[in-house]
Amino acid sequence: MRRLKKYQTGEAAQYITRRAALRKLQLSLNDFRRLCIIKGVYPREPKHRRRAQKGSSDIKILYHAKDIRFLLHEPIVWTLRDYKIFAKKTGRDRAIKDFRNLKRRLALFPELRIDHIVKERYPTFIDAIKDLDDCLTLLFLFSTFPSLRLIPREQSALCRRLTLEFLHYIISSKSIRKVFISIKGFYFQADIKGQMVTWIMPHHYPFKPHSKAEVDFKVMSIFVEFYTIMLGFVNYRLYHSAGYTYPPEIHYEKQADLEDNYKDELSYVSDRIAALNSDLDSKTNEPEEEIEDIDLDLIEQGQNSNREVPREPLVILIRSFGGKVSWDSTVFTGATYAETDESITHQIVDRPILSDKYISRDYIQPQWVFDCVNQRTLIPTNKYFIGATLPPHLSPFVDSKRESYIPPEESGTGNESSYNKDGSKSDENILDAQPEEIRTLDDQQLQVAYMEEKLEIEGDGYVQSEDEINPENDEVAPKELQKRDQEKLSMSVKVGKVHKENKRLNRKNELDEHRLQARMVKPRHRNLFRKLIREKQDKEKEKWLLKKKRRIIDGQNKDN
Repeated sequence: MRRLKKYQTGEAAQYITRRAALRKLQLSLNDFRRLCIIKGVYPREPKHRRRAQKGSSDIKILYHAKDIRFLLHEPIVWTLRDYKIFAKKTGRDRAIKDFRNLKRRLALFPELRIDHIVKERYPTFIDAIKDLDDCLTLLFLFSTFPSLRLIPREQSALCRRLTLEFLHYIISSKSIRKVFISIKGFYFQADIKGQMVTWIMPHHYPFKPHSKAEVDFKVMSIFVEFYTIMLGFVNYRLYHSAGYTYPPEIHYEKQADLEDNYKDELSYVSDRIAALNSDLDSKTNEPEEEIEDIDLDLIEQGQNSNREVPREPLVILIRSFGGKVSWDSTVFTGATYAETDESITHQIVDRPILSDKYISRDYIQPQWVFDCVNQRTLIPTNKYFIGATLPPHLSPFVDSKRESYIPPEESGTGNESSYNKDGSKSDENILDAQPEEIRTLDDQQLQVAYMEEKLEIEGDGYVQSEDEINPENDEVAPKELQKRDQEKLSMSVKVGKVHKENKRLNRKNELDEHRLQARMVKPRHRNLFRKLIREKQDKEKEKWLLKKKRRIIDGQNKDN
């Protein structure tokens, strides 16, 4: 049997460097990166880097050798090689100005198809739904981008169409469960086929090109290329399961794809919201001349007076729960009814300046809708009126049973010191507040027990006789009566004392217990034990800082 040489077994044979993988696949770095993103192959971190790198101490990018062998059998590798051949031949035709041959080659451009890879990575429909979080977040981000150097206009338009189709399904199926406003955007969580899907819808800001290349849009565009195919499959299956035809007929203005229309909300966001506010079965298309007839002064006035009302998430939330939403038709397109309609129950505004007010409706701030969705009920509107100080907007994505800091508003209490974590009052405060009522209650219970003892107790086939009740008929009766009197004296109610914990003693016991645990840990598990202790200390420090911050804020509010 042949004896294996050094670095032919173990981790040295299980890992391969990126440079060696490029030589094995005969691909450039860009093509290799694209292939790995599409196939879902990522770099790996070995347990012993020096062994995996065959004795080298340099930090290299490593892959599993079996993953590289898996890529060798992928058909799109030949398509990527054809791209290189195509680029060389077309470059030569341009150099010698052979435009006839160049036109023929451009017609035979190799097309990259990745439909089979989507089916390969997600063999079942539920697997694709479980991986929708990153897909939706990235596509919603790219749907807000204009045409850039590395982002084709067709790709951004495709992202807008696919996200609109997905939102229409969410609205029609009423799948929204949670929502949260963050500095990153709007967090949404929907229940799709029993799976919780969470994504971020970014805020819409005027786009400004970046002078520095801080973000690698080329790599992100490769992810978008795969995710668009994936979301197309998912939308097709969702629409057919709900009984709708795919692709749906959604009213969407062609002018929204022009480069000049990304600078204001009217051209892009307004048209997108108008498409969301229409039903899937609606086939009515508004004329394109409607945008040109709108007065620019009214547009500017409407944007200044509604600049903090997020219309797109509000349309999604209100329509997802069966409500109807509209706005001033002279300012934005897509209005379904007039502002003077008497059937309006709530009007969402962000400025106290209003020309006309109606008694039949509540004028509230946008946070009321988000809080109602999270609490799954219509909460009172008195805390959300115009000009009122809004209550804290708590995140519904945190665990209510977590060990970290829990704000008092989350448990429904206003004073954290007099309540437990579950919202119930502590026993110490009850004893301090109502000691006389508790003693009175105990006396009543004692009196009831004494009366039951004097009455005849019928149970278990036993009934007291007159001789047992009258002590004159029996000589042993006085002794029993004396024994009963002693028992009554021992059952008397005494005033309780509040037990105060010694924090210094508790801290000493915790330290002793921690030292005992550290001694019992095996040497090979000490690093893991230290890591767990550091994580625990970080959580305690964060909890202490949040409590301190809350005390400072409460003190400032009291002073004001």
